[in-house]
Amino acid sequence: MEIRKDILWRVYLSFIGIVILGIIVLGKAFYIQRVEGHFWTNMDNTMHLKYLPVDAERGTIYSEDGNMLSTSIPVFDVYVDFAAEGLRAKDGKRFKDHADTLSTCLANLFKDKSANAYLAEMKQAYDRNARYYLLKKSISFTEYKELRDFPLVNLGKNKSGFIINSMDKRINPYVLLANRTIGLARKNASNVGLEHRYDSLLKGKAGQQLVRYMAGSYMPVDGGDVDPENGKDIISTIDTYIQDVTESALMRMMVNNNSLHGTAMVMETATGKIKAIANLGKQADGNYTEDLNYGIGKATEPGSVFKLATLMSLLEDKYVTINSVVNCEGGKKSFYGLTIKDSHLGTYELTVKEAFERSSNVAFAKLADQYYSSQPNKFIDHLRSFRLDKMTGVDLTASSGKPTIKSPANRSWSKTTIPYMAHGYEELVTPLHMLMLYNAVANNGKMMKPYLVSSIKQYGVEVRSIVPEVLVDKICSNETLTQLKECLLAVVQGEHGTARIIKDSAYLIAGKTGTAVTAMDNRGYNKGNKIYQASFIGYFPADNPKYTMAVVIQNSKESKKIYGADVSGTVFKEISDRIFGSYLSTRQYMATGKTDSAACHYFGMKNEWASIFTTLNMSYKDMAGAGSWRSVQINNNEGTLNTPSVSNSISGSVTPNVAGMGLKDAVYLLENLGLKVTATGRGRVINQSIAPETNFIKNQNIALILN
Repeated sequence: MEIRKDILWRVYLSFIGIVILGIIVLGKAFYIQRVEGHFWTNMDNTMHLKYLPVDAERGTIYSEDGNMLSTSIPVFDVYVDFAAEGLRAKDGKRFKDHADTLSTCLANLFKDKSANAYLAEMKQAYDRNARYYLLKKSISFTEYKELRDFPLVNLGKNKSGFIINSMDKRINPYVLLANRTIGLARKNASNVGLEHRYDSLLKGKAGQQLVRYMAGSYMPVDGGDVDPENGKDIISTIDTYIQDVTESALMRMMVNNNSLHGTAMVMETATGKIKAIANLGKQADGNYTEDLNYGIGKATEPGSVFKLATLMSLLEDKYVTINSVVNCEGGKKSFYGLTIKDSHLGTYELTVKEAFERSSNVAFAKLADQYYSSQPNKFIDHLRSFRLDKMTGVDLTASSGKPTIKSPANRSWSKTTIPYMAHGYEELVTPLHMLMLYNAVANNGKMMKPYLVSSIKQYGVEVRSIVPEVLVDKICSNETLTQLKECLLAVVQGEHGTARIIKDSAYLIAGKTGTAVTAMDNRGYNKGNKIYQASFIGYFPADNPKYTMAVVIQNSKESKKIYGADVSGTVFKEISDRIFGSYLSTRQYMATGKTDSAACHYFGMKNEWASIFTTLNMSYKDMAGAGSWRSVQINNNEGTLNTPSVSNSISGSVTPNVAGMGLKDAVYLLENLGLKVTATGRGRVINQSIAPETNFIKNQNIALILN
């Protein structure tokens, strides 16, 4: 019995022990899960390794002349691991020895806190063993270079605890210049422009970085990284000089005229390259910025610039020639109950060329109604053959506006549709559509696809070249082209041309004005709500077109100028003058033949040349007898002054030859004779709009080209 009791006691004791142990285990498990759960979860996370994607360096967008239009610059986030073994070794001796000096350096560099504030911040983080503590965010590369040499930081990551994370920040160095077209690369937002269209090429291929999760953030771990593959570079067709000129001219007009929004586009005639595209919209604060792509993305009723398409249709069908006569009926006529008016009343019989030159709405509405009202599809087919109903095909497909060309099948079609379409209403097209049509005329009938990217490069090596693409080989017959060009030239050069105010140039401009009535806030065209869209589309030099340009500006009710020539034509002229003076005149007037490179020829005032030679300690001979003007030849560091031929015509009403003069002398001479001078370019005069030795009228404009 005693043995049995002893065995039972042992069994009971063991059982009780097992029960107590089980209770302890369950209690401890409950305690760990419920009380210490957060602590152990964090500890698990600190030991957790994972790969994070590393963005590749985004490619750069360049202009065709080699300037950066959009690029990435490095910025850096500065973290500190205050629990790093090297930093806390020997009771934190490194940190304590360098903290004061480091705080002073940080305060002097960033100038956002005092040295004491930086010291207190770092001591607090050190005392609580902060891991991956964010000390400074998005510092520049220049700041980063200085930071690397600071006390403690210069000891390296393991001893200092400093961890520098680099990333890219996208910037547009020229800020406003073609901003909407180039676009922006933005995280967590939709990109626009070329940044969006070529995003897959620009962004490259992401790499990987091994990290450990510590104290709520990921800390990089050495080893196991996969380097990213950098993005490719995009070479755009944009020319920064032409773009700057275009942007400035458009801005100047819009500010002075209180316009709502506008666009100006310059296309290389032979290729379809867009050399410049400016888009400006007025903001709530009164400033203008590139807010929308009005040239490519906004389809509107074009107004009288559309008459080119109507005239081309009539000529192709041989219903008229430019010498055919049309009765404009005083500039006012009713079509099926609706009245169409010309901007200037009182005109009756005109040739088609004169009607185009004067931009008669009645003439073109009447001709279109006469020949196409019974066969509207014939007219619509022409418009479709001009690609006015198709997308332009430009690189910015996501931003492109969709055109609308009506057909008899549309519910809104009526008897008045044809006469209204004929002079630029009841259809919607973008300025780029019209620019393509005018460019096709300038390009002898060949319609080019517009494009904004000329090549793609990787590490400086071209991997793809974009070549010009022909959309329509021949948009109309040569006979029609000849007549169209004559009419477009007459708009500027003709006695009654609507754009005659811009004809005083050293080169020929051909084009067409447009002044379309639009409605404010979709309230119709009622009196009091009218605002005007002013357009001018044309090409230059007209005898050998190099560039085609469209300027379309939406005026406001407060705008003082409303007509196409006054508003958009003026912008066109300013841009074309600058382009011609900088690019085209050098080719047209470049000297040929072999000459002595030491010999130079100039014109100027006698006393000024004497001062120049004296200052330069150069000998000279004055071979002229009298007069204030001298032609100067410098050869082998010796000057010879003679009587210039200009002296024969410095009075009366005969235009002197000022070629070779500096601008100051030319302006002085010409304005003293009673001429009004405008000048383009820099250097010496190489051409003048009024030929030498020809008569002029007082206050007549004369344009000078300098090179």
